[in-house]
Amino acid sequence: MTERSEYKELSWQGLWKNNPGLVQLLGLCPLLAVTNTLTNAIGLGLATLLVLVCSNATVSAIRQWVPKEVRIPIFVLIIAAFVTCVQLLMNAFTYGLYQSLGIFLPLIVTNCAIIGRAEAYASKNPVKQASFDGLMMGLGFAFVLMTLGAIREILGQGTLFDGAELLLGNWATVLRIEVFSFDSKFLLAILPPGAFIAMGFLIAAKNSIDSRIADKQPKPEQSQTIERVRVNFEG
Repeated sequence: MTERSEYKELSWQGLWKNNPGLVQLLGLCPLLAVTNTLTNAIGLGLATLLVLVCSNATVSAIRQWVPKEVRIPIFVLIIAAFVTCVQLLMNAFTYGLYQSLGIFLPLIVTNCAIIGRAEAYASKNPVKQASFDGLMMGLGFAFVLMTLGAIREILGQGTLFDGAELLLGNWATVLRIEVFSFDSKFLLAILPPGAFIAMGFLIAAKNSIDSRIADKQPKPEQSQTIERVRVNFEG
């Protein structure tokens, strides 16, 4: 496989075919809990993306000196170090969003999507490819977070980018869009049961698109089987 085709395959796997949120169904706890607004989804998506890229690069760089018997605890320590850095950065520059994400920010350490990529890919491949794999997997996960956040915020509150100033500063209040007005909020969309339902529709939509793509692909011709006739010369 050439380098270009390898990067193309990594992009296809991370963004669509093997998407950690839609296909592998990893990291569902923060994905379903935090995506009640698009702003929260963007914040958690960026934090997960940064940790995924940095941890993949570090695991790949030190893979030759890590004994196989203790590789998982070392990978977790590396991921925890980068999660701590992200926590401190968000605490310093986006304190409102840091409070809004709450416990789900440190729980990135236990996100199976990050540990899984460190074990399955980064520990066996060079730094360049491992970093790109982390970038594509992180973008795929962030895309699912943002799509789910947008759907839930529109259905639950009738708005988009509500609370954007928590992530981008006071100037971002102009980004708030009121799609339609509610007399009262639609609680089912805001609460986790609504997230489960919306996530089910997203998975169904992806499977439907995959089925249509598969139907349009040329099917291999079936080889003709020659039926053998046995002639009985006796009698």
